[in-house]
Amino acid sequence: MTATVEQLAPVAELATSSAQNTATWIVAALYQFREVSNPADLRERLLNLVQSINLCGTLIVAVEGINGTVAGDREAIDRIRQFLLNEGFNAMEYKESLSQEKPFRKMKIKLKKEIVTLGVDVKPRDLVGHYLNPQEWNDMISRDDVILIDTRNDYEYQAGTFKGAIDPKTESFREFPEYVKQQLAEHKDKKIAMFCTGGIRCEKSTSLLLQEGFDEVYHLKGGILKYLEEMPAEQSLWQGECFVFDGRTAMTHGLEEGKNEKCHACGWSTTPEERALPSYEHGVSCLHCIDKTTDKQKDGFRMRQSQIVTAKRKRL
Repeated sequence: MTATVEQLAPVAELATSSAQNTATWIVAALYQFREVSNPADLRERLLNLVQSINLCGTLIVAVEGINGTVAGDREAIDRIRQFLLNEGFNAMEYKESLSQEKPFRKMKIKLKKEIVTLGVDVKPRDLVGHYLNPQEWNDMISRDDVILIDTRNDYEYQAGTFKGAIDPKTESFREFPEYVKQQLAEHKDKKIAMFCTGGIRCEKSTSLLLQEGFDEVYHLKGGILKYLEEMPAEQSLWQGECFVFDGRTAMTHGLEEGKNEKCHACGWSTTPEERALPSYEHGVSCLHCIDKTTDKQKDGFRMRQSQIVTAKRKRL
């Protein structure tokens, strides 16, 4: 049996300094589809760089490009961005926001087959939908003849979405092609508008639909984060908060940190109202998972939470 890229090159995890010179962490989300002739070599050089700077987060390297979210001080973020620019990633989709606390535990650099896993061969550099800026997006999704689809996972949709968006009820992006086959195949003549957190999943989903023969496919350039950054709240069609895969849990307009918090038992985002329910126990359960774990599992979660609290106290 042939070893996969992941088997040949395990994830590199680097400890990061707990000290931070500034009061906040700069969080940079980035990606670009660009052919990488030697992903393993690029990964090694990235490893050499991040060992010398105060950076945490995850970068994914593949033949098709680079994707990730990293956090650090101004110097670290500028150095990683300049490194990627020097490598030819000069058309990155790139966004910065702030976090008051360290948003990732470690720095990881992964070598994978895809920078976002769809599991279907598509060519987003050659075949992609029509990009829409935030104002164009508002105009498009306000139309009656548009099918609006949230390409993210079910727990992301639950935290917030655009008014009128369809939830494909997927648990991972790998399930999206099956959703297209089962639910969208009869709508190839309709206008389809899709969105995701930062734009990368829509690069592939629009490419997939065009490859499958859909006529008009649109997507939000820069994703929800770009929309929340640029669109005034009073003109916004966004409802709720945007789930993010770091310690902040969710973002709101102006890329401010939201009020939602992640349930560390199941990973779902919880609102302040949901955390006031009897089903919520910090680090142990929420209304989304209280009936899905055993008493033994809950005892294990309580022990883990106790260890986390103890570790935090020792660092103070």
